[in-house]
Amino acid sequence: MNCHYCDREAAYAASTDGVKVGLCEEHFREQVERLAESEELEELRERIDIEGAE
Repeated sequence: MNCHYCDREAAYAASTDGVKVGLCEEHFREQVERLAESEELEELRERIDIEGAE
């Protein structure tokens, strides 16, 4: 399987609803970094902290 973003061999693969997508090491790292800096993840962290305090 090749990376979704380039022609390199996929190091990681994810699937959902029968659709499988591969990522090479470089693009996997880029996606993890993007997620780590996203507002959505920050909002989830805040929700978990609030719910955990109750």
